[in-house]
Amino acid sequence: MNGFVTIFYDWSRAFASYFTWAAPLAVRITVGWVFMGTGYNKLTHLPVIVKNFAGMGLPSPEILAPFVSGVEFFGGMLLFAGLLTRFAAVPLMIVMVVAIISAKLGEIDSIETLLGFEEVSYFVMFAWLAIAGPGPVSVDHFILKASGRDPAAHGS
Repeated sequence: MNGFVTIFYDWSRAFASYFTWAAPLAVRITVGWVFMGTGYNKLTHLPVIVKNFAGMGLPSPEILAPFVSGVEFFGGMLLFAGLLTRFAAVPLMIVMVVAIISAKLGEIDSIETLLGFEEVSYFVMFAWLAIAGPGPVSVDHFILKASGRDPAAHGS
């Protein structure tokens, strides 16, 4: 049993410890890129997005559409760079909750359906970044280091 624990737990943890920087970087780049793209697309097609929001019954679509588009675009940019990561992740989490409620609520017939929505996956990734921080390969890390703070204590 001790050999099993050594091989499958101790060694894998030791090996993985060399790559702790990779997971937050991969998540930030992936969701940052996706949301820069979706936000940019929405910003450049605002009349269509306003109509879509109005069709979903969202209040004040002429205000909400540019706001959400901006949150996606600028939030995506911030996550991509790893700048103000925790602050950028929270509004994006809210956008995902609203997207699920406004566009997907009628499709939910089970927990499997709900958990299968990409919006839920994005929500979880944003929540993880908001809690764990941006990781050491981020602008946040370098700002904290330059300010004399310990980036590791801040999840960077």
